[in-house]
Amino acid sequence: MTELELIIDLHKNSDRQGPGSEKDTQKALKFLNLPTDQNLKIADIGCGSGGQTISLAKNLNGQIIAVDLFPEFLNELNEKSQKLGLTDKIVTLEKAMDDLPFNEDEFDLIWSEGAIYNIGFENGLKKWKDYLKVGGYLAVSEITWITQSRPKEIEEFWKAEYPEVDTTANKIRQLENNGYSLVGYFYLSQDSWIETYYKPMQARFETFLKRNDNSELARKVVEDNQAEIDLYQKFKEYYSYGFYVARKNG
Repeated sequence: MTELELIIDLHKNSDRQGPGSEKDTQKALKFLNLPTDQNLKIADIGCGSGGQTISLAKNLNGQIIAVDLFPEFLNELNEKSQKLGLTDKIVTLEKAMDDLPFNEDEFDLIWSEGAIYNIGFENGLKKWKDYLKVGGYLAVSEITWITQSRPKEIEEFWKAEYPEVDTTANKIRQLENNGYSLVGYFYLSQDSWIETYYKPMQARFETFLKRNDNSELARKVVEDNQAEIDLYQKFKEYYSYGFYVARKNG
């Protein structure tokens, strides 16, 4: 298996492939003011195995197109939605998030938890805005500095990993400069990283290594993820995911 295939294998059979929680999804939903008397058109871009997609389907009236590049995650989401009787509300689409077959003004809501960084925050804001109706909502979580200053070690790490990492104020400014108005913001708690993402991942390390014959590449995947966990534990006061909910201006 390639390293990418091993990473997918590690993250399969998990509710989420990044920091976040049911509580966070519900909190972000409260910022929306959507009509309840009509079927909404919703896109969940970079949905993974769809923990948040299921929440959207349970709480909103309409159809969700759940988009991800990896069929392994979409298959899991399809199984979940079938078990929960939500197949009439969730349709999966295997596509890259920068190559979407959507029409202009198609959606009432575009959702993306912990995924927009794959094409860059501002690039995503620009590309996805065309798909939103005027007055439609964009809800995204994005890696964000939560202090004005931080140790050099973590600053240099994130600048190398994701040069668009920035403060909340600058992220909001980017939203406003690209035709959105912020309606709500919060950042994820430490539990959303540790309890609902990192600890479940660590619990899968042993079976993952056994399943992959304890190969050198599989061990590297575990070591890389453990290093990420250690880094978060050391510097968790300085960064998190910010959850931004904004409305497309007319």
